[in-house]
Amino acid sequence: MPKTTLLIVDDDPEITELVKDHFEQHDYRVLTANNGKAMHQVLATTAQVDLIILDIMMPGQSGTELCQKLRIDSAVPILILSAMADESDRIIGLELGADDYLTKPFSSRELLARVRALLRRSQPQQQQPNFHTMGRVCFADWQLDRDQRCLIDSDDLATPLSASEYKLLSLFLAHPKRVLSRDQLMDHLHEKALDAFDRSIDVLVGRLRKKIEIDPKAPQLILTVRGGGYQFNTEVST
Repeated sequence: MPKTTLLIVDDDPEITELVKDHFEQHDYRVLTANNGKAMHQVLATTAQVDLIILDIMMPGQSGTELCQKLRIDSAVPILILSAMADESDRIIGLELGADDYLTKPFSSRELLARVRALLRRSQPQQQQPNFHTMGRVCFADWQLDRDQRCLIDSDDLATPLSASEYKLLSLFLAHPKRVLSRDQLMDHLHEKALDAFDRSIDVLVGRLRKKIEIDPKAPQLILTVRGGGYQFNTEVST
């Protein structure tokens, strides 16, 4: 069985080497790049990268710029590393498409736990109800292609979804018309031990709205329920 491949993008050689050694000890294949250009070269010459660990502060293109560009046509899980610990910095990282955000300094054990959680979330779920085994699920003017993990519009054009966006949309599609609390969404999307920050669910919902709503500022599909959470307000069929 091939090893899971990680790509570390960081201009600090000491951190890169420490993280690389730690993951290799746990049987991961680890590739490295010290800037955006090197990252794109690795992605262009590697058959599959399963997850990217991306530093924010780098010369040339920053990690946030690289994250935003990756999300245009890729759903690869992205974990951002940053010395900036403010909630606003974390929110920006999520809004640009990151799946998780870890501040420096960090423990190698926590980084490993977060990577494992992200990889689990990005893998197809087993032993789910029949709804989850269908190739495509229809709602509004969209189809969710479960094989390719992307959205298909009425013109048959595909929009990629990140691992977190895909899992959130799948949860909404499995429970149409039902109000889901933030705690329920957090339980489904995150490992509680990882202490996901307060607004992560709201930011993720905002990202999903930008992809499926005609007007994300006046959503008709994903409704906010005051004091309750969110409701997926449309019919779903397979």
